[in-house]
Amino acid sequence: MSIRDTVRAGQADDRFRGPASPGAQDASAAVREPTPEGEEKGEILVRALLLGERLDTRASGLAEETALLLPMTVRVGGGWVVLFRYGVIVSFGLPRPAEGAFLASLAHAVSEPLAAPECEDVRILVDAASEETLNAAGDIIVRQASIDRLRAIAEVLARNALLSHHEATIAQLFDRVEPLAIALRREGRIGWRDRDLLRQIGDVLFTQHKMVGRAEAMEKPELLWEFPELERLYVRLEAEYELRDRARALDAKLGLLSRSCETLIGLVQARRSLRVEWYVVLLIVAELCLSIFALLQAG
Repeated sequence: MSIRDTVRAGQADDRFRGPASPGAQDASAAVREPTPEGEEKGEILVRALLLGERLDTRASGLAEETALLLPMTVRVGGGWVVLFRYGVIVSFGLPRPAEGAFLASLAHAVSEPLAAPECEDVRILVDAASEETLNAAGDIIVRQASIDRLRAIAEVLARNALLSHHEATIAQLFDRVEPLAIALRREGRIGWRDRDLLRQIGDVLFTQHKMVGRAEAMEKPELLWEFPELERLYVRLEAEYELRDRARALDAKLGLLSRSCETLIGLVQARRSLRVEWYVVLLIVAELCLSIFALLQAG
């Protein structure tokens, strides 16, 4: 399934449909600065998409236009899109047709694209009189919909999407390694061929290599150094999405997989060493047989 087909399929999602607020009817108005009286209210539909392993922002053709904004933020089809190098984009108030066309234009800049991009929809509620937090329905409440606030929210949603993808990947690896542990516990050996074991080891190592980018995603965003007043909002959302706890849990699971990988490598080496020892024994026996046969012939 292509990126465009995936986004079109998402148009059938009625999760946020129904009577739209004034802010939802006009996406461009929803992301403007609040009025001086601070009475602005509205809602913005947000979508976080994990497209692939890496997103080359320079190859996207947008780098010069947004050179001063990190992460890269562009105006698209009446909404805003924030792009991250680790393969995630977050759109705000972007109509689905415009989103599909934009994703199609990014296809050449995505490395190792996913067959089906992972998607998560969120709603931002703008209310100048409310506390900035995440409500029970999963909606993000902000006092004003400034571009800087949207970029801070995009940082959290992008990292959440990346962690969700890695959690699913690690879960699949555990499902594949579990039969090996069960076989060792029950039979004291693994009935797999060396080639199959090496493939399992390769999958674990490749996944660890891909997850190196997660360390970059877990660092403090550069945006907060530029706008320290946004740190409170970012830290609160980071805690609500449990980003740090989930990252630590992934580190623990990666450590366990690393030890499992070392165990598998040790099993392969032990099996090969045992084979070599048997080959040596067979050669010695063959040589003794030949020597005895030669003595019998001479006698």
